[in-house]
Amino acid sequence: MTQLIKTCAIIGAGPSGLMAAEKLAEKGYRVTVYDRMASPGRKFLLAGRGGLNLTHTDEPDEFMAQYREASEWLWPYIEQFSPDELRDWCDGLGEESFAGSSGRVFPKSFKASPLLRAWLRRLDALGVTFCARHDWHGWDNSGALMFRLADGQEVLIKPDVTLLALGGASWPKLGADGGWTRILEQSGIAVTPLQAANAGVLVEWSDLMKTRFAGAAIKRVVATCGQSQAKGEAIITEKGFEGGVIYSLGPDIRRQIEVDGRALIHLDLRRDLPLHILTERLSKPRGKMSVSTWLHKAAGLAPAAIALFREERATGTKAPFDDPVEMAKLLKNLPIHIHGIAGLERAISTAGGIALSQLDDHLMLINRPGVFVAGEMLDWEAPTGGYLLQACFSTSVAAAAGMIDWLN
Repeated sequence: MTQLIKTCAIIGAGPSGLMAAEKLAEKGYRVTVYDRMASPGRKFLLAGRGGLNLTHTDEPDEFMAQYREASEWLWPYIEQFSPDELRDWCDGLGEESFAGSSGRVFPKSFKASPLLRAWLRRLDALGVTFCARHDWHGWDNSGALMFRLADGQEVLIKPDVTLLALGGASWPKLGADGGWTRILEQSGIAVTPLQAANAGVLVEWSDLMKTRFAGAAIKRVVATCGQSQAKGEAIITEKGFEGGVIYSLGPDIRRQIEVDGRALIHLDLRRDLPLHILTERLSKPRGKMSVSTWLHKAAGLAPAAIALFREERATGTKAPFDDPVEMAKLLKNLPIHIHGIAGLERAISTAGGIALSQLDDHLMLINRPGVFVAGEMLDWEAPTGGYLLQACFSTSVAAAAGMIDWLN
């Protein structure tokens, strides 16, 4: 007797959707991946332009702390498909991984494209079907998935199980525009509003900072916002700041702006020098040296850091060049006034998403049995450093396991 093969629809051809497709196809299910773009993995490829950061070698407690409020509920999924297992998967595709000195893990090619090509070959061998230019816009009254094609044609699909892996709303031109939030809210599913995460912040720079120092890095700084602190690098932009330390403080900056309309962070420009040593160095006579030369030699500051130090602050006070004690204090605790967050169109990721209360432990929508969710559609956020992709992969593996249980 012929056994009917169960069908699985995956909406979204990013890393979450592709990983779930692989896990389901390995079990013999008929898997079709639908995506509104012409080819899969568009944002995944963008993420790999500067080196595809897959995961991180942090110890579990430190790793999970990066997810803040979501760490407790995410932990079982990341434990189920851990950073080590992600590295094994990458190695199995012929793209050996390595950990850098910072603990970040990359494929040795340092690119996303070879990994994606190898992955798509594997999925093809497993029989996964791809349907491009399929824009999902909800369910009809019978529960069928409704797709709109590029030519305007409407298509209805009624699979045995569905995974939504539509991403957040950052870089919408690559496919994830957050339009699914309206669809789910109309179906009675609570969604926390999407906001830019791992995004630049807006600072009212002088013309000098905009024209001469945009693109310059302020390296090896400690940044503080409220009770939170981060170490790393900040990049000056024409509109403000980007970079790892800014992204790490993103949730705190965003909350301050929501309450006060502005946020304040402080930078320690010489985190490696104690205050008393820096004060001692700045107490030596300047002689005929210019302020910039003196700050470079005495405090070891790069030109961009010197310009940042000299920048007139929003309070109207200038750097106290004649008082070494106050100058050292300012170098160790330089205030930066932030008046906004850059938009979603260039954010690395998004905060917000489907509320945890709407899901069961297998990441199935409670009021849509047979519909599962994974990746950035869920309400969590994390800084860059490998934490974003790890959670996308881990939740998709968990959702695929839930889908298999449901089908059985």
